[in-house]
Amino acid sequence: MQSSDGMKKKRNKKKNTLRFPAILAGILLIFIAFIFSLKSLFEMPNVMGDESVQVEVEVELSKEDFIQQLLPQAKTLQEGYGVLPSIIIGQAILESNWGASQLSSQYNNLFGIKSFGHSDSVTLDTQEYVNGQWLVIQGDFRVYQSWEESMTAHTMLFVNGVDWSPTKYEKVLSATNYREAALALQEAGYATDPEYANKVIQVIETYELDQFD
Repeated sequence: MQSSDGMKKKRNKKKNTLRFPAILAGILLIFIAFIFSLKSLFEMPNVMGDESVQVEVEVELSKEDFIQQLLPQAKTLQEGYGVLPSIIIGQAILESNWGASQLSSQYNNLFGIKSFGHSDSVTLDTQEYVNGQWLVIQGDFRVYQSWEESMTAHTMLFVNGVDWSPTKYEKVLSATNYREAALALQEAGYATDPEYANKVIQVIETYELDQFD
């Protein structure tokens, strides 16, 4: 007959045998969880990188949408009056900050065209370069019903000039390329910024707007 001590040892050995696979399975589960944690940790920068790229793409698409929205009217005005689409769109980008300025977004004035006695106008702060420095002054600007109307008025300014100088912008219309047209704009005094022509040219070349000419 087996002693009680012998039976206890046998039961303890059996318990230990049963515990070992459970402990091994627990260790295995912990190891697998650790591996997945490391994988997630290393994948996080890639996720962040994808998001930043997506934001940049969305910004570029937004600019492309702005260009495409203006392009049909710009081509129509070119066919009717000879003004280069690159100049129309380039000035619109520069003057309106891609349609985001208050004057363009609320009052549809893409080009900063001033109002001289027009009933439909708005007074806003504007920057002017005077005597070698930038000053903030108030100016009266035209209000339009749409961007297309603003583009047409911009072209007609080139065609008709102003009351005191009907031929003020004739060199803009006769220019054979965007560089000549941009320099003619500055020569005619379209803006007070001494770097205006260079800025228009830079916008046109950066976004390859001359492809539409």
